[in-house]
Amino acid sequence: MTGRITQSTGSWYEIEAEDGKSYSAKLRGKFKIKGIKSTNPIAVGDWVVFDWDEKSNNAFITEIKERNNYIVRRSVNLSKQSHIIASNIDQAIVVITISQPRTSTGFIDRFLVSCEAYHIPVVLVFNKIDIYNDKEKKQLKILRQLYENIGYKCIEVSAIKKTNIENLKFIMTSKLSLISGHSGVGKSALINALDNSKNIRIGEISNMHKKGKHTTTYAKMHKLEFGAHIIDSPGIKEFGLFDFNKADLSHYFPDMRKYINKCKFNNCTHIHEPGCAVKHAVTNGEIAESRYTNYLNMIDGKEMNIDEY
Repeated sequence: MTGRITQSTGSWYEIEAEDGKSYSAKLRGKFKIKGIKSTNPIAVGDWVVFDWDEKSNNAFITEIKERNNYIVRRSVNLSKQSHIIASNIDQAIVVITISQPRTSTGFIDRFLVSCEAYHIPVVLVFNKIDIYNDKEKKQLKILRQLYENIGYKCIEVSAIKKTNIENLKFIMTSKLSLISGHSGVGKSALINALDNSKNIRIGEISNMHKKGKHTTTYAKMHKLEFGAHIIDSPGIKEFGLFDFNKADLSHYFPDMRKYINKCKFNNCTHIHEPGCAVKHAVTNGEIAESRYTNYLNMIDGKEMNIDEY
């Protein structure tokens, strides 16, 4: 039988079979995905082949179908291994907040680079627009303009007030979307606003640090009533890039990409070389300084946490 992984909780996997039935399954044998050193050989979104064993009353996964795409991050505890967040997705939705908690541009740009590398379209959803003061609204306007000018689709919403939720539904209909972002940005509240039948638990914001408490502890796929599928991933405090060639990194920045061929040297790293068109564009304000700074941090392999810009 063939089905799609809808939930992963460690050694057990939930499968939605092609006949619509759900099965709990385990792996049969060892799986190694070619070219990927991963802490989780099977991810939510994977299509798999499985057998039903009458004797043990269990399903066993025997094959993983080839992936159209996937998005990974560096494993939290094992820096030399990756953790596959989701696979076979149509788009990624990163939920961003200006405050309570603040989403850093370092996080946003790392997420965007990973999606660019795996050819996954991204929608930037700015949540909690109902709570911002004038200064925060100005910051939101600047941030939205920055990413829209690069070519990313942006939308402002309020999960609590249900502002622009219908527009977001239109973007998500008939697609499988990964929803990600820091803990506390309102992913669960947003999913409940999109489909209140899900009744996903909404977390609190820590008063001490204004950071979210985790409410999702594992990735899970949900089918929404308006004809969309989503993968709700655990809140991410850090997003470490995995297995990136530094020479290719600038190609995953669309705003840099159009200047690369104008550099004096073909192997320009856009750091110290003379005649660098990318650095010239930064100086002229054609590339945002925050984007260039985050590029340099990625080149240096600098780790990023929730508080960094």
